[in-house]
Amino acid sequence: MDSEIAVDCSPLLKIYKSGRIERLMGETTVPASLTPQNGVVSKDVVYSPDDNLSVRMYLPVKAPETGEKLPLLVYFHGGGFIIETAFSPTYHTFLTAAVSASDCVAVSVDYRRAPEHPIPISFDDSWTCLKWVFTHIAGSGSESWLNKHVDFSKLFLAGDSAGATIAHHMAMRAAKENLSPELSDSGISGIILVHPYFWSKTPIDDKETKDETLRSKIEAFWMMAATPNNKDGVDDPLINVVQSESVDISGLGCGKVLVMVAEKDALARQGWGYAAKLEKSEWKGKVELVESEGEDHVFHLMRPDCEKALEAMKIFARFLKGLM
Repeated sequence: MDSEIAVDCSPLLKIYKSGRIERLMGETTVPASLTPQNGVVSKDVVYSPDDNLSVRMYLPVKAPETGEKLPLLVYFHGGGFIIETAFSPTYHTFLTAAVSASDCVAVSVDYRRAPEHPIPISFDDSWTCLKWVFTHIAGSGSESWLNKHVDFSKLFLAGDSAGATIAHHMAMRAAKENLSPELSDSGISGIILVHPYFWSKTPIDDKETKDETLRSKIEAFWMMAATPNNKDGVDDPLINVVQSESVDISGLGCGKVLVMVAEKDALARQGWGYAAKLEKSEWKGKVELVESEGEDHVFHLMRPDCEKALEAMKIFARFLKGLM
């Protein structure tokens, strides 16, 4: 029956034996607005007509007046590849604040979600969006905000949790596959990984949680998103980026990386390990790691006005402004 639950991941979602998925959070949306919010306007633009996929774009309201070309932030939302969208109040609030603080243009990417669209569809959609963004590099693309207001020599990728995982893989892929004929390199200046969702079957160090119940929950969430394409569980190279010796991240396609972790987050040690792995590799860029003490996973999205969230936003903005 449709009421019989197969998987209960409350308060996030429930999957019923009939196959029906009930998302319990992240489904509310707010409209874009050309009425300034915190000095920022927004609009939604289709990037993939075939799959009816859009981005939400953000622009400082003063940009048309100054005519100044601004850095571009391409942002991938979190939610374990399963919940949340680029249009939720959580991400609209965060991106509006980030654009205001950073004085940049932002493209917040919506991608198809698992389990209806299992991994790697979310990665492929994100790549399609990046390619669409780069059709504007010569100023002749379909979207006027990207043509008129973006300095494509200052393009950054960022995301939180699953979105951070996507950002990493987009920077890896950009180093191997050309995003535009106009480019002689990856086209990406830097990436910001906020509480990245990397994992492995065994703890990466003595400080990572060994709580089997918690580890099983993290693994189960990945398996929900990755099935039926997944054969390696959380040792899949898409998520076991840090511990796996077979995953080489020295070819990361950007010059600088900011990793942000939260002390009480079960994923925090993976973030520390990622930064250490980059430093030990032959990658020639610069990596910075910042930890929010006493905080848990994506606390800054849940409590955007708390002191530690405001501190994190200042660091996020400094990186985009080239001050780190």
